[in-house]
Amino acid sequence: MSYLGQVELKSSEIRRIDVGPGNTSATHTLTWTPASEQSLIITINGIKQQNNYTVSGVTLTLDTALITTDEMEIIGILDIGEAVVPPDDSITTAMVKDDAVTADKLANSINTEIAANTAKTGITSGQASAITANTAKVTNATHTGDVTGATALTIASGAVDLAMLSATGTASSSTFLRGDNAWEAAGGDNTPSFAAHRTTSQAIANDTATKVQCDVVLWDTDSAYDNTTNFRFTVPVGGAGKYCITWMASMVYIDDGNGTWALIYKNGSSVGQGPYIFYGANTNQGPSLSSTWILDLADSDYLELYIYHNEGSTENLLDNKVFFSAYKLIGV
Repeated sequence: MSYLGQVELKSSEIRRIDVGPGNTSATHTLTWTPASEQSLIITINGIKQQNNYTVSGVTLTLDTALITTDEMEIIGILDIGEAVVPPDDSITTAMVKDDAVTADKLANSINTEIAANTAKTGITSGQASAITANTAKVTNATHTGDVTGATALTIASGAVDLAMLSATGTASSSTFLRGDNAWEAAGGDNTPSFAAHRTTSQAIANDTATKVQCDVVLWDTDSAYDNTTNFRFTVPVGGAGKYCITWMASMVYIDDGNGTWALIYKNGSSVGQGPYIFYGANTNQGPSLSSTWILDLADSDYLELYIYHNEGSTENLLDNKVFFSAYKLIGV
């Protein structure tokens, strides 16, 4: 049958110290921490003491200090069931049974990280301890750089959204992602652009390249054409690119082996001419010049239209038959 009554004390549960003659102190340091005053048996000169001392931690304090001839014996009994706290860093791996520590005994944050890492790497729950030790894998929620190796991570279909892209610009229903990782508006409206013409006649001196003064603006998307002073188109800041330039101009007449042509000036110098029209003697023709050019222009470059003839005297451009325009090309 089971044991009834007080469990037999073991020698390891009894503590004892002697305080010999010559000690006249009222306080004494024990080698253990008594549960209470009642767990001590104290005799002085063979006489048991009672209710004349206190205990605080390992310190025993007598109500009256010893005299030099006193001999004191202190016996301590550890109460059955008293909790014994192991010293710090005294529990070793061998003292912990395999699989004894469950998820309930782990901090919630560790359980969450292990579960997340298990889903990412495909490991089993039996490898959780290895993950816990490898803090780089457990705590690194954001990966940077290339993922390489035979077991490189894969990205699930539909897992990457627009917010994860590092493209410049703004994603919208009207933009597309270019090869240089930039969002660009689809299509375009070929701007900057302008068109101007002249409604009245203009005199063109003989044997002199004369600027055509188109003074009526049909449209000017960026207010870049001057129709009052310089009669020129200036590429606005941010408008650099390739431009398609067209013009038309009609003279009153050219004959007797003479000719006329138009010239495009860029930044004050001729960059091309055409077409050239030549007439024989007594033809008295009214030539009409028209052409299209494509030029590469930088910000602040400017364009002007000039007319030249060698008829021998001043000739006039025909009313309402002079036109000058340009627009930026897209996709080139």
